[in-house]
Amino acid sequence: MSGTATMDAGAAAEAAELLWRLWDSGRTVDSLPERVRPITVDDGWAIQRALDAHAGAAAGWKIAATSAAGQAHIGADGPLAGRLYRRSIRTSGCGVDADSLTMRVAEAEFAFRIARDVPVGARPPARGEVLDAVGALVPAIEVPDSRFDDLLAAGLPSMMADGLCCGFLVLGDEVTGWDPGRLASHPVHMRRNGVVVARGVGRDVLGDPLDALTWLARHLHARVFAMGAGDIVTTVACTPANAVGNGDDLTAEFADLVEVRVQFVTTGAAA
Repeated sequence: MSGTATMDAGAAAEAAELLWRLWDSGRTVDSLPERVRPITVDDGWAIQRALDAHAGAAAGWKIAATSAAGQAHIGADGPLAGRLYRRSIRTSGCGVDADSLTMRVAEAEFAFRIARDVPVGARPPARGEVLDAVGALVPAIEVPDSRFDDLLAAGLPSMMADGLCCGFLVLGDEVTGWDPGRLASHPVHMRRNGVVVARGVGRDVLGDPLDALTWLARHLHARVFAMGAGDIVTTVACTPANAVGNGDDLTAEFADLVEVRVQFVTTGAAA
């Protein structure tokens, strides 16, 4: 389903504008019009890049589909990358209106703040180079969302165009001095209203969140993009997605690191 781009820049721009109207209005659709519907993942990437002109300042990148099960679920043949925008970033303790969401789920994730550019050079960056560029570990909760009524029916290229379910990313306090060698075995619990509803571990993210981060740096290198200083990169869920509704209080516990919390509140009360 990857393939090469089949649509021209004009069609990608039109699709991006339509998606932006949906983002801005909170509306959803079954699918994009056939004349601008992406056929390949590269089409979706082209639309995603055209969406950059509408969505405002970039905040970094997100990774999706790092597990075989996740890839099979959406029809992918490997991990995928999407943009994060500043408009999507929240801080721990914030409120999110669940009624405004299509997907109404949340996941615990290991994210990173990049302190130095990982430049696009003659060769893909080595794992050590990527690790050296990390400024801090940032435990997070992702609240994904979609502009499509039925995500799977819309198809993988359209998911890519829509930023791979770009909703909100709730960031905890930055952690420095963490041990890279322990991240793969680091446990994570998710509590909803005080009750543990999901458990995970760092290795659930492509074997190690740092391996996922390295994959992204190389993936962007191949597309002549670079992870830059100040970017936030989130490395996909290390706990199963949990259903949420207004009134729920969700906390992700990253063992001896930090807790991240998000409250689901009614319209008008969201932060």
